[in-house]
This record gives sequence, C-alpha cells and structure tokens, in this order.
Amino acid sequence: MPHLNRRHAVLGASFALMGAGLPLAAHAQAGQPIKLALIESLSGPFANTGEAVWRNIAWAIERVNARGGVPTRQGRRPLQLQRFDNKGQAEESLAMLRAAIDGGAQFVLQGNSSAVAAALIDAIHKHNERDPNRRVLFLNYSAVDPILTNELCSFWHFRFDAHADMRMTALMQVIRDDAQLKGIYLIGQDYSFGQAVLREARRQITAQRPDVAIVGEELHPIGRVKDFLPYASKIKSSGAQAVLTGNWGNDLTLLVKAAREAGFEGRFYTFYGNALGAPAAIGEAGIGKVVAVADWLPNAPTAEGAAFYKAFRERFPKAPEDYVHVRMQLMVEALAQAVERAGGTDPLAVARALESADVSLAGQRGRMRAADHQFQQGLMVGIMDRQGAPGVPFDVEGSGYGFRVVRQLDAERAAMPHTCRMARP
Repeated sequence: MPHLNRRHAVLGASFALMGAGLPLAAHAQAGQPIKLALIESLSGPFANTGEAVWRNIAWAIERVNARGGVPTRQGRRPLQLQRFDNKGQAEESLAMLRAAIDGGAQFVLQGNSSAVAAALIDAIHKHNERDPNRRVLFLNYSAVDPILTNELCSFWHFRFDAHADMRMTALMQVIRDDAQLKGIYLIGQDYSFGQAVLREARRQITAQRPDVAIVGEELHPIGRVKDFLPYASKIKSSGAQAVLTGNWGNDLTLLVKAAREAGFEGRFYTFYGNALGAPAAIGEAGIGKVVAVADWLPNAPTAEGAAFYKAFRERFPKAPEDYVHVRMQLMVEALAQAVERAGGTDPLAVARALESADVSLAGQRGRMRAADHQFQQGLMVGIMDRQGAPGVPFDVEGSGYGFRVVRQLDAERAAMPHTCRMARP
C-alpha cells in the first residue's frame, strides 16, 4: 500500500541494534522482527509529546535487542517499532490502526489521549472478534481516564500508567498538608481525561480538605487555545492560592506561562508539570510552588535511579529530549517477558501471559493486575526547586530546575478498587 510510506516511518531492528552498538552480524542472524505500532501525535500541537514517547520506547527496544531480542519457539526475534502519526485525532487513529494491522503489527502502542484510547479499545475489540487470525493487543502507557480499565475494560487492552484517580490520590498526600491553602482553582482540557481529573479533584478535596473552597472550575478546548491569559486572569482574580490541572503538552506550558505573566503567585498541582517546557516557562516563580505526580522522577533517591537517568541522557543528550518514563520501559520489558512465556507472538497467548507480568527496572517494580489489566506500581510526588538544592541533583530539560521527591507511595498504597467485568475469550 503506497500511502503507508507517506504516513509512517519504521524504526527497524537494524537501527535498534546498531543504536545499541551491536555489529550488523547480530541483525543478520536475528529472526523475523516482532512489529510494534506506535500510534501517536507526531505532528501538530502535541508533536513534542509523541516524540517523547517515541524516544522512550525506542530506547527500551534497543535494550531488548541488545541482548539478542526475545526468545521464542522460532528462535530469538528482535522488536521493531513503527511510527504512525494520528495527528491527535481519534478518526485518524482508526485509519492508522488499520494500516498497522495491514502491515503485520500485532501490538499497538498509544497513550497521549484517553479519547483516542477509548476509540482504539472499541475498534480492536471488534476487529479481534471479526478477524481472529489477525488479532492485536493494545498497550497503553499514558491514557489515564479511569473508565478505560473500569466500565470500558477489555481483555485486549493493558494500561501501564496509573490512572487519574490514582494520581489524584498521590497529589492529595501533599494537598492535605498545605496549611496555606484556602481556595483552589480547577482547570482542565475539555475531553474525557480532563473531565475525569476535575471530577475526582472535586470529590477528594471535598472529602479530605472540606476547609478548602473550590473558587473556580472550568474546562477549555484541548490543543486549540493559543492565549491562556484570560484564563490566568480569572485564576488570579479568584483569590485562589493554588491551581489543580491535568493539562499536558502545550496546554500546560502555555497555561503556566500565562499565569506567571498575570502575576499569579500560588501553587500549581499538576499531573505533568515536571517537563515538556513547563518548568522553564514558569521559572523562578515555580520554586516550591509547582508540584507534579509521576510513576518515577529523575531525582528519585536511589543509586539505581540515578544510573538509569544518566544512561538515558547519554542516549538522548539534547535538552529538549529530556523526558524519561520508567513505566514505558517497564511496558516493553513486560511485553518481552510475556512473548517469551507465550513462546511466540500469538496475541491471545501473549495477553494471558501479560496478565501475570512482573518486571523491575531502575529500582522500580510493576505488576499487572489480571482483573482489570491495570498495572500496579509506586508513585512519586515532587516539588520544583533549583538544581543543586538538597535532593535535586538533576534538572529538567536544561532549565536549571528539577523536582525534589517529597512523597512516595508504594504500589499497595497507590492501588484503587475497580469495577471491571472482564469478558475473556
């Protein structure tokens, strides 16, 4: 199909092996590549988020291929990552899904948009029922609307990020102790994830900090606002001491930049404020005020974590490339583990093996919960500070600012109940 050459590029096994410093002979002896299709925003307003994902997954694949690929009954097989640009749109994502399946991919990776993830879950479920000889699995690394592993849970979908309610629970560990907080402003992107964040924020603040007033609450169009100053002006005039937002990508960067320009001096409680331009945008005003929750932060207080982060920075040394996710590394390791246990790439066998995945890297351990296919892992909350301050050996994106870990939740404390009623083939 000629149009595929225009719409995606292939990160072949040879690139991955050479990137890891292995001789070409290793590639010549490798078995048939295992194709992974990355469906992401690789152009448009959120292209930086898609490229950050690509770097993380490419690096994880390089490590797997550097050790010879994945053992199967047919011999060791390298992983091969293919890029499909969905332009941030659900309809385009479905077209890319069809192209990926036609190209022989059995594993689909996506995460930057819960709306896209919901569309893919539905489409993959229907495809697998209609065409069982070409089944695919969906590995989700960032789409965190809780509904995806609750009401919309699917045997063919596995989520490797903590969902929004889990992240909110971690943030509340810090909000509970914020004695200066009297009023908070809730703002988010107007789609399923943004709506879920505000809904859970309202519920948890009301339950755990009934003394805190929610002085404003609004949703804005995703990826379409160029000037956040009107929103920032409303935040400042509300008298809030803090903003809570699930915004990501440019929607977060532009929001915090506008807030700084408007003279807002309160805290930002964020899901993604630790990179992609946000720390540099808010600058000195963010010290002690920008809070972020993540599965892992570069300043995690372990030697293993520091070595892992340094290795990533050596692989991707440019400042704008500095956004590493342990969960994405664990996802690739979990897939490799499941393929090995299954003895091959049959999606049904791999899915059954993936339900008991248990992987560790950089001092972080994650296990898949079979009941709802929600990965169980620890969470960290960090607060922005200058590089070199106690607990901040590393900065973010060359900004001079990093995040000091102030709370850690182990997997048991981060876990939440589910309402999934899994239908199994």
